[in-house]
Amino acid sequence: MEGTHDEFLSPSVTIDCNESLHIGVGTVLYSNLYRPMFKVVHDDVQCHDVLFPACSKAMYDFFYQNGTDHSNCLDNINRALGTNRNIIQPINFFMNTRVEENGKIVIAKPLSKAGDQLTLRALENCIIGISACSVSEADTNSGNCTSLEVTIDEIEGN
Repeated sequence: MEGTHDEFLSPSVTIDCNESLHIGVGTVLYSNLYRPMFKVVHDDVQCHDVLFPACSKAMYDFFYQNGTDHSNCLDNINRALGTNRNIIQPINFFMNTRVEENGKIVIAKPLSKAGDQLTLRALENCIIGISACSVSEADTNSGNCTSLEVTIDEIEGN
């Protein structure tokens, strides 16, 4: 996977392989080619979204009429990876999404709090793009966008 953008983390394939919308300890995250990429080994919250695409200028225009010059995950991840994808379907870690009985998808206030952690074990060498959510207009971040800390440790022989 290293050095190519043809294979990428796929929430829909992850849902298919795990037969679940839930991500928690023990969950394997898969690529679009049905290969295991990561395994969740620690998760303080166990509430993550696999349904929503990365926010974008178009999304901000559609919902809030303020897409011009609004920071967004699509641009942040494309910039970090040197790509120009029109849509990115990420796994939105710590995003509290629920599906109601009538099928409506609701983004609720986060269950996570400052200091909560998620640990993934990479199962392949890979390039990652990460963006801290910039949606302050909805409950996604309880109206308060904050930074995140990412630590990458290399463990030989694992």
